[in-house]
Amino acid sequence: MASSTSQPQADTLIRAGTIETLQSGMPPQRSIALLSGRVIALSEDPSGLDDFIGSETQIIDVPDSTVLPAFTDTHTHLILAGLTYFDVPVHDVKSLDELFTRLKKRASETKEGEWICTATDWLEYNIKEQRLPTLKELDAVSTKHPIMVMRGGHNVVVNSVVANLLNVTRDTPSPPGGLIGKEADGSLSGLFQDSATIPILKLKPSTTLSERISGLEAASAAYAATGTSSVRDCYVPLADLDALIATHSAGKLAVRVHALIPAVGMTSASQVETLLTKMESYRHLQRDPYLSVWGVKFMVDGGMEAGAVSSPYLSIPPGREKDANCNCCGLPSYHGMLTWEKPALVDAMTAVVRRGWKIGTHAYGDRAVKLVLDVYEELMQRFPYLQPGTLVMEHGGLVSPAEQVRAVKLGIATTIQHPLLHNAAGVQEVYWGTDRVSRTFPARTWLDAGALIAGGSDYPVGSFAAMRSVWGMASRETVIGVRGVEHKITVAEAVALHTTKAAELLREEGERGRLLPGFVADLAVWGVNPLKVDELEVLKDMMPSHISVGKKFVAL
Repeated sequence: MASSTSQPQADTLIRAGTIETLQSGMPPQRSIALLSGRVIALSEDPSGLDDFIGSETQIIDVPDSTVLPAFTDTHTHLILAGLTYFDVPVHDVKSLDELFTRLKKRASETKEGEWICTATDWLEYNIKEQRLPTLKELDAVSTKHPIMVMRGGHNVVVNSVVANLLNVTRDTPSPPGGLIGKEADGSLSGLFQDSATIPILKLKPSTTLSERISGLEAASAAYAATGTSSVRDCYVPLADLDALIATHSAGKLAVRVHALIPAVGMTSASQVETLLTKMESYRHLQRDPYLSVWGVKFMVDGGMEAGAVSSPYLSIPPGREKDANCNCCGLPSYHGMLTWEKPALVDAMTAVVRRGWKIGTHAYGDRAVKLVLDVYEELMQRFPYLQPGTLVMEHGGLVSPAEQVRAVKLGIATTIQHPLLHNAAGVQEVYWGTDRVSRTFPARTWLDAGALIAGGSDYPVGSFAAMRSVWGMASRETVIGVRGVEHKITVAEAVALHTTKAAELLREEGERGRLLPGFVADLAVWGVNPLKVDELEVLKDMMPSHISVGKKFVAL
């Protein structure tokens, strides 16, 4: 409670039914005062901070609402959300015909030769045909425009115009760590996966800076509207980092951003060294509280179509038929793919650590998890003084109990994304089977093992609404029903993965993730206390009424 002596004038004072500080042992509070982007006082009395009220103080009376620390999405792709914000929306299509209709409409409005692209937040399994379109089908839409249909961050389907611009033919081999899809007759299917998508994304003309700023402004505001104040964007090429910087400088970035610069598609330490040299000009952003360069992103396997697993896939993803006969793991069947050999990866990551950057590594299948932990263990032997949080595993989707214990012993934190599992469970079950889908993102056993894990969405595959992530982790619901109910966690634990645990993973636990005097004023106001709900379904689409990100307090 405030003392009777003169107090500073708060920018904002909130009186609420409950303020959950998430500080262990602290009872719920009823009022909170904010000044210059920081919490300056709390009180159990709704009127206990009235001494902080001045002529300019904004007073928010929400006696039936609950205040929580705002959420952090520790693995998402804000850049993709911004870059595709004005592309053809396909997230709600129910069939390929509906997708083609939208593409044809855009083609009719678009000058010949200009690109037509879809947004990325959809899954083919969730439409009637349960498949991606083909090159021939996209040619039927238009051969006067380059057309690119994106699905998530791993898959792109193009028409022949794009293939010709790339000089890709039926005889072009797939690159290391990628796939150029072929039909049964050897012709191009139009599908490009993983590293094979990189030339397409480079070929696509860049939008103007003003367009990119507008997209990032809209996308970051959409994240903030879900109660999210901070995102860790796990794929930010340097050119896109410049757009983020411009958006932030213009005062149009609605959330804090931690950017990971991708080393995706690289195969040697020398290539990574070249990237690191370019990153030096952004060193001043390494610890910026609003827009920081967190470190470097590696990938050692693919997503649901190419995650490296120890037991073979139940069915072979389209275009991977040849890989099923490569004697992977000594068996003539498909086990996904590893994109790095251990010695080369150790050398590449050594270069990153020597330069003082952190590392986040995508590992979705259990073979990939083992490789990452093997490499991280060797790095820790080489650099025994590494600070906690330097090495992070992204996803750890399919992981054995033994590897969970090993990760804990090594002090490796992991980001998990139930929204990804929720939306992709159907297609993943086709390839991996029910048992492995049920064991994906085993939050319960991670926590029981004493692991530091934090929650995220992996948008565009998963929804970036953080409360939906909380609902999913507490229910284990997916688009095909509950999977792995034994791995569900409590709502309080799930909230922690987006607040206190997320701040710990980011090494910001001294000023974020809780609501305490001196901490940053990142908070959200909810009409229902998420920690006290009787029915989990209430959480699924819950949105806050207000969001505060530092000095910005917004009614939604």
